[in-house]
Amino acid sequence: MKNKFFTRNFVPYRKVEDFMKVKMCGLYRPEDIDYANEVQPDYVGFVFYPKSHRVVTKEQAAKYRKKLLPGIRTVGVFVNEDPKNIIELLEEDILDVAQLHGDETEEDIQYLQAVCGKPVIKAVKVRDRYDVEAWLDSSADYLLFDNGMGTGQAFDWSVLGGIDREFFLAGGLHPDNLAEAMEAVRPYAVDISSGIESDRKKDPEKMHRIMELVERYRNKPQASKSGGF
Repeated sequence: MKNKFFTRNFVPYRKVEDFMKVKMCGLYRPEDIDYANEVQPDYVGFVFYPKSHRVVTKEQAAKYRKKLLPGIRTVGVFVNEDPKNIIELLEEDILDVAQLHGDETEEDIQYLQAVCGKPVIKAVKVRDRYDVEAWLDSSADYLLFDNGMGTGQAFDWSVLGGIDREFFLAGGLHPDNLAEAMEAVRPYAVDISSGIESDRKKDPEKMHRIMELVERYRNKPQASKSGGF
């Protein structure tokens, strides 16, 4: 049955490869997948960290993957996970990308890349510019700058000035500050989880609002360039 929020005729949001991407993270209920299919972000994230209320099992992720529209890439979020479990999810095509949120080293990143041939995102907890610069030469395919694991709080975006590589911006993003963040930082992608939730559950209206804001930004002439300031 079609969700009550989506009774209007829906025109899919434009996908432009050179423009800012959207990752909606922490999908864990069947209806979250329905919402994602409606708004069509570039990425969705499944959390495999047992301490998170958004955690999913391998079986759930496989089921959700089959339900997703083609073209929406799946990212697995891990915290100090056994590499064998990550590799299994990647090789079975349940996941397209691994996102590492723990104490993983460069050797861990390179091992996953070599074995699976799929992208790896390394999350970096940002307190100051030093935290950013410490990872700029990482072999990870992308960096993700965050305020910490699941805090839902933003950090000082000015520390990201002048970065010459593609990165995800996360941490405390929501419909009321996303436009400012995109203008200030101009990342490769924005990553939103709690900012598209109400009462700790994904909110389809907020998901639509996020995509509307990103589409508006994508239509600006300067939006094809990332790494702002």
